[in-house]
Order: sequence, then C-alpha cells, then structure tokens
Amino acid sequence: MQNTADTEILATVAASTGRRVLGIGMLAFLAVMVIYVALASPPTLGWQIFLLALGTGSLMIADAMRRSTSYVLELTKTELRESGGTVIARTADMTGIDRGAFAFKPSNGFLIHTTASGSRHWRPGLWWRMGRRVGVGGMTPKNQTKMMAEIIAMMIEERKNAESAS
Repeated sequence: MQNTADTEILATVAASTGRRVLGIGMLAFLAVMVIYVALASPPTLGWQIFLLALGTGSLMIADAMRRSTSYVLELTKTELRESGGTVIARTADMTGIDRGAFAFKPSNGFLIHTTASGSRHWRPGLWWRMGRRVGVGGMTPKNQTKMMAEIIAMMIEERKNAESAS
C-alpha cells in the first residue's frame, strides 16, 4: 500500500478553457469548410475524396482534442499521471528535462527524458510520448507547466545528489 505522502499531488496542469474553445473550434471550422467545399463545388473525384478525408480527419482530431483536454495532469512524488488514472511516467525513471526555446517540446510546455521506453501515445493539446521522451503542454497555461517542470527538475536533481552521495 502506498504512503499518502507518495500520492499527494504536488502540481497539476489543465488545459485552459479559452485555448480549448479556440483550438477545437478552429479544427471543427476547418473540417466543416473543407467538407462544404468538397460537396458544394465538387472538384475532380480525386480531389473530392481528398477533401472529404481531410475534413473527416480534422473532425476526428477535434474530437480527440476535446476528450483529451478534459483531463488534468497530476504530479506526485512517484509519478506523472492523468486524472483518469493513466500513468505517463514514473519520477524514478525521469533523467532530465528540457524547457528551452529550441527544445522539441509542445507549446507552453516541456520535454521529459526517461530511462524506461514507453509505447507511443498522444493526447492532443495535453501530452505525448514517443519512446523515452514525454512532451507536456499544448493548450496548457505557461505558469502551470513551468511550475510542474521546476518541481520535476528539483526532484531529478535531489535524486542525482542522493545517488552521488551514496
């Protein structure tokens, strides 16, 4: 059984309402416009199929973004997880964090390097994982992601200092 100190939430990151409305609305508007063009003034059959597929794909991504940004990311002493229970990364596996302007990271977010390789996963607007890298951010407020990144960086540094002392 886990200690309650291990399950205490140290930081949370949630998608902001304005960014959610704007992002999902733009994707849905794009989908409707592309499908409308494909049906109202049909180009050649190949282009019409392409436009219908693009519109359908945009609607599917908008829905995936709507569902994924309803979750909240929670950082505890042992793991980074979604409010739905999905464990994104264990803090013991985190080896580094990139927050710089030129890091391959989501908007307003950060990139975590881990020792354990996980399966590819993507929650549009919130987080993604490819191998040993986890990107957090997108439709999230910068102050929340910055605070979470700083806490993770301190946890990694404390663990490295404890390992080097022993």
